[in-house]
Amino acid sequence: MQLQGAIFVLLPHLGPILVWLFTRDHMAGWCEGPRMLSWCPLHKVLLLVQTAIYSVVGYASYLVWKDLGGGLGWPLALPLGLYAVQLTISWAVLVLFFTVHNPGLALLHLLLLYGLVVSTALIWHPINKLAALLLLPYLAWLTVTSALTYHLWRDSLCPVHQPQPTEKSD
Repeated sequence: MQLQGAIFVLLPHLGPILVWLFTRDHMAGWCEGPRMLSWCPLHKVLLLVQTAIYSVVGYASYLVWKDLGGGLGWPLALPLGLYAVQLTISWAVLVLFFTVHNPGLALLHLLLLYGLVVSTALIWHPINKLAALLLLPYLAWLTVTSALTYHLWRDSLCPVHQPQPTEKSD
């Protein structure tokens, strides 16, 4: 893999790094305690999975770029333009979720992102089958994050669904 490949693998990480740098003071603790779902993975697990997914998707975009001849030609416009849009939406979800603390709006963006990733896989499939297949873990990840976001959104609208503190009996 050339220098360009490394750039493609690292590019998806730019958004989360910038979101963290500019908003780390707003992130702490808003989704912990009684709001935390019992089946939600630990933050470290979420970070590890997100890092792996972004790296794999970045590598997949490199495969498409390479198979279309590299450079900045017209054939790259749709496959990598669609990828750029979904990457931007993915970064926006981070801002909406961790900074704005609006799980409802984040959920809408996640559903849009899901459709964009499916579209990207369909566009990439004739170009590079492996690149299209490498988007499948991302779709699985989006399913998990959408479920978590949905439950946080539902609980914020309907207090009945919020987990109630349990009293410990002595």
